[in-house]
Amino acid sequence: MKMIAVAETDDEIQNCYAVMAELRPHIKAGEFLPKVKRQAENSGYELAYLTDGEVKAVVGFRISEWLSGGKYLEIEDLVAKSGERSKGYGGELFDWLVEYAGENNCDHIRLVSHVKRFSAHRFYLQKRMDIQAHYFSMNLKG
Repeated sequence: MKMIAVAETDDEIQNCYAVMAELRPHIKAGEFLPKVKRQAENSGYELAYLTDGEVKAVVGFRISEWLSGGKYLEIEDLVAKSGERSKGYGGELFDWLVEYAGENNCDHIRLVSHVKRFSAHRFYLQKRMDIQAHYFSMNLKG
């Protein structure tokens, strides 16, 4: 039976690792739990997951606020398990986030997607998201 939940316990967070590692392979298994917990404490990062017998999709997000745009939910990581993509799991998790954002009085949802992730762009556009800005970054560590 499908279920979506926020990962609250160490075990629930760690159970999200294998799917998240497909999107973030640079994060080692032993680093995952401490990173998630540190980000949760420092900036409100949360993980939610969809299970259907096992974890099928994971999303990392946080709720914050900007002077210019009000309160928002920012999606940082959204990934469905390899071999399980195009089965609607990511879409269900996204739709759950929309409800969650509304329940938390957010004015909008936002995310950053790498410029070359064309299938992700199609997905977000199909979910009625708009491209509203350019995102700039500067690597400070080589």
